[in-house]
Amino acid sequence: MDIFSKIAAGEIPSYKCAENDQFYAFLDINPVVKGHTLVIPRREVDYIFDMDDDELAAFQTFAKQVAIAIKKAFPCKKVAQVVLGLEVPHAHIHLIPMNTEGDVDFRREKLQLSAEEMQQIAGKIAACFEG
Repeated sequence: MDIFSKIAAGEIPSYKCAENDQFYAFLDINPVVKGHTLVIPRREVDYIFDMDDDELAAFQTFAKQVAIAIKKAFPCKKVAQVVLGLEVPHAHIHLIPMNTEGDVDFRREKLQLSAEEMQQIAGKIAACFEG
């Protein structure tokens, strides 16, 4: 079981923002901006385009619902969707509140947020989630 599967199963703590029986959303522990959230399928699949069409469509629909919650919790121009990362062999989508394209620069210094602040951020998103 990979680290994201362990997070979704509750074996590793996370800052949960939303979930259903197929997908799980939680805060990135190295966020580029406040509200930076990861969305994963509960099923272990490495590459997003290895998902069958119905699962991929459901994944995108869930990500959209999370993005709507992020935008409500952290007013911004848009919520960026980025599929990036080779470190964890588990499909995932980064959802990032953005007001400028610089907000989505993964090379920038990551935020250092306290556990309390991370919990508050996750709580704000969860309270706005209507999935």
